Amino acid sequence: MKIGLGYDIHRLTEGRKLIIGGVEIPFAKGLEGHSDADVLLHAITDAILGAAGLRDIGSYFPDTDPAYKDADSRVLLRKAMEMARRAGFYVINIDATVVAEQPRLSLYIDEMIKYISDDLNVEKNQVMVKATTSEKMGMVGRGEGISAIAVCLLGRT
Repeated sequence: MKIGLGYDIHRLTEGRKLIIGGVEIPFAKGLEGHSDADVLLHAITDAILGAAGLRDIGSYFPDTDPAYKDADSRVLLRKAMEMARRAGFYVINIDATVVAEQPRLSLYIDEMIKYISDDLNVEKNQVMVKATTSEKMGMVGRGEGISAIAVCLLGRT
């Protein structure tokens, strides 16, 4: 078994959709980034790549490449999972936490889990997504951004 850790953070900005875990969430601001800036999927993608002994998300999907401008992070997650499978791994479980002062994410967690488990071709009970705040501390606590952290446990086929 191999474990990987992923982390991502993006600034909130006007004029963008807020997409977290593949779910479009009604909110006045969205996350700034080259792709759709889905912090949760980026953290999970990095966790999978790390566990598989592969390089980070930016190595495969660089923000300098126009091909990934406004890219759907669900597509990137599926590509990363395929790379891990080709390297001889399968997902045992994913555990992830989104840190956001606003909006409240509890209503969207089940849909996020469904998308992630579908994209990874695993059972829903192999994916856990949680949400918390940073108690008004730091950039995230001031409502300037959203972050996510994820761990992934892979088994070798």
